[in-house]
Amino acid sequence: MPSAKVLEQNKQIVADLSERIKASCTGLLVTYEGINVADDTKLRKELREAGVNYTVVKNTFLTRAFAETGLSDLDQYLEGTTAFATCDEDYVAAARILCGFADKSKNGFAVKGGYMDGEVISMDKIVELAKLPSREVLLANVLGAFQAPIASFARAIQAVVDKGGVEACAPAEEAAPAAETAEAPAQEAPAEEAAE
Repeated sequence: MPSAKVLEQNKQIVADLSERIKASCTGLLVTYEGINVADDTKLRKELREAGVNYTVVKNTFLTRAFAETGLSDLDQYLEGTTAFATCDEDYVAAARILCGFADKSKNGFAVKGGYMDGEVISMDKIVELAKLPSREVLLANVLGAFQAPIASFARAIQAVVDKGGVEACAPAEEAAPAAETAEAPAQEAPAEEAAE
């Protein structure tokens, strides 16, 4: 039977896992069989740079943590070797990186299941997440959409400046009222002739 110290350590591991799950927006379970040290190091570096927390965890700890967080449906994936990846801010980073790595791997590395916003999601949903662009690309697209009207306005202003500025446009507007004034006396003349 394990000592009280070991039991306390195990409880703390489960509590830490539960907090990690609650704080994350997405989490994925991975079978990491057949991955060599060089590939594992490269994968972990890429995940770390993307803000993904990736660790190898005992299935019993995950079972208890999932029970505490309402994700017991993920227990079906807790067989064999399991690595657990969570991300606190980016919904697609873990799925994009891990699914991409699994597609290239031929030695048993595979994504088993996952959750998003505290709900278990299907593999189809995980694959859809993996196909989305990164957070930075999405933000750049949104920024581009906001900048487009401003850029169009700036080009229109520049076109006015290139044609000589507002002053070049003003004489054309002043010439138009002068032409109207010249037409007005001509219209009055026939009225005077009729009076004679």
